[in-house]
Amino acid sequence: MTQTESPEDRLKRMRMRSWRRGTKEMDLILGPFADSELAGLDVADLDLYDALLSENDQDIYPWITGAQALPDRYAALLARIGQFARIRPRQI
Repeated sequence: MTQTESPEDRLKRMRMRSWRRGTKEMDLILGPFADSELAGLDVADLDLYDALLSENDQDIYPWITGAQALPDRYAALLARIGQFARIRPRQI
């Protein structure tokens, strides 16, 4: 978060970055999570999510799907995102 970025602007930026990833799969995983969960995260978790948004989709996707081991830094957050993605209602 920059010095001049308000909390509302930060959430808006993070939601936009969640929906506009490099791959459609990640858009559909991170976008709904951001819309539903970001406003309820504490500052430490928001900082961690912001850092996760800087990672490559080609790294994040296998972490979330279980194809690769979760990095310790993001393990709890990625587990939460993966659980959210598995249980949220799907839109057709």
